[in-house]
Amino acid sequence: MAAAVQHPLVASSHNPLPAYQQVQETKHELEWADLVTLDLSKFDQPGGKEALAKQLFEALQTIGFFYIVNFGLDQKSVDRQFAIGKSLFELPTEEKLKYRADLESGGYNGYKPLGLREIAPGIFDNTEIYNIPKFIPALQRPHPSIIQDNKSEIEHFARHIHNNVVQKLLTLFAIVLELPEDYFVLRHRYEEAISDCHLRYMKYHARDAATNAKLDNVWVKGHTDFGSLTLLFRQPVAALQVRGADGNWKWVKPYDGSITVNVADALQFLTNGFLKSSIHRVVAPPPDQANIDRLGVLYFVRPEDDLELKPVDSPVLERLGYKADETAQATAGITAGEWVKARVRAGVDRSKQARSNIKEEEILKGVKTKYFD
Repeated sequence: MAAAVQHPLVASSHNPLPAYQQVQETKHELEWADLVTLDLSKFDQPGGKEALAKQLFEALQTIGFFYIVNFGLDQKSVDRQFAIGKSLFELPTEEKLKYRADLESGGYNGYKPLGLREIAPGIFDNTEIYNIPKFIPALQRPHPSIIQDNKSEIEHFARHIHNNVVQKLLTLFAIVLELPEDYFVLRHRYEEAISDCHLRYMKYHARDAATNAKLDNVWVKGHTDFGSLTLLFRQPVAALQVRGADGNWKWVKPYDGSITVNVADALQFLTNGFLKSSIHRVVAPPPDQANIDRLGVLYFVRPEDDLELKPVDSPVLERLGYKADETAQATAGITAGEWVKARVRAGVDRSKQARSNIKEEEILKGVKTKYFD
């Protein structure tokens, strides 16, 4: 990968971890989504930002998913993060629960255990999550030793994503909308505690065939993400699907050296639907990967909590006719922080019926979110 960098601790960590080996991709022929790939190495070239913004504009006319490559980290650095995540989830449950996130109050930093949400009658979710907030004094919190021992390396990785990947993407979105280039960057500042971007390790535990059959092979129903953007590092276990404008589902292929990026709720609200919050789901992997736990490394981009979710004043939106609708009028009184926390609370509310029976639910002040089969 061009211009990739490796943090010194990757080679000389005093806390060695077992080398992480990515599993083999499926050999099954799947219907893959046709997604645009942005080469971030072009960003600083003459005319590069403008060319990438044009490419992004065209991609977002159909779906809010795309790939990026040449993002400045080599595969060994990425695999180190997978190794940390794998070791983290291998800790005893009682140890992980010491760092449980305050999910019921809308908090999400820390550990989310298995089985908090009933996804079908009598069947609960199969995901473990560990979220690490930004490495700034205001967001310091205790972590398991596997995180503390590798803190410098994790921080380098997370800051690189934010400063060298996220900021470039936010700049491209501003160019697309003909806004000042730093418009979105200034609303996602790393050093500000009220912008709660975070790194995530995530593990989907494999299910048996009988359970998958009861779920119609759907582990997580079609949904949108909460914040501005989600970045998913290459995950060879095929399970992610994206919903096209025609309502059909297609698989997202794990290309070498890529990050899969999707637009989330905040950018959709801020652009009155021009930037589409991507509908995606997680399904049971193909037969040759059915017994493999699916480990993920992700970065979630959240706007600053006090940002009001009302459409931006963009010449592009005006030209294309994206005028305020009922949703825009409802979200105009909601901040990004309120929206995210309300969606987190809804996701762990045990008083609700099984997710398989829910088509839509009110999240906050009459604004609803939908779920898709």
